[in-house]
Amino acid sequence: MNNKKTSKAMASLAAEKLNDKNASKIQKQLAGSVLSQTGSKNQTSSEMETIASNVLKSPKYSDDTKSLAASVLSQSDKSR
Repeated sequence: MNNKKTSKAMASLAAEKLNDKNASKIQKQLAGSVLSQTGSKNQTSSEMETIASNVLKSPKYSDDTKSLAASVLSQSDKSR
């Protein structure tokens, strides 16, 4: 089990992306995952782990998107 929680700064970025009509689908997916882990014991799903990992490996994503992906992965189930 993972006891890490989303930081206020990351939660703020995630909320900003969810409310941004110009944010990409991937940003919104990552942002939703980040916010679902704020103040809860929710952990990243294996599907979101894969998406976040692919984002971090790709040069085409923005720094904000990569930050969201890193937050998602930091709260993943380490035993997977």
